Amino acid sequence: MEIELVSTITCPDCGHTKEEEMPTTACQFFYQCENCSQLLKPKEGDCCVYCSYGTVACPPIQEGTNCC
Repeated sequence: MEIELVSTITCPDCGHTKEEEMPTTACQFFYQCENCSQLLKPKEGDCCVYCSYGTVACPPIQEGTNCC
């Protein structure tokens, strides 16, 4: 299985979307929407903003391992 490194994040406040490349060596706990400046944090139970707001889960979750 090939790991996808690109995910589209959708801001829950304004609906703005942006395609981003996910880091492979660290979790991304915060993400600032470039449209409304809202600081996104992972939802309870999720390890990072990609797992909460992205179209693709972060690389460790895709591999079936724990994130960070």
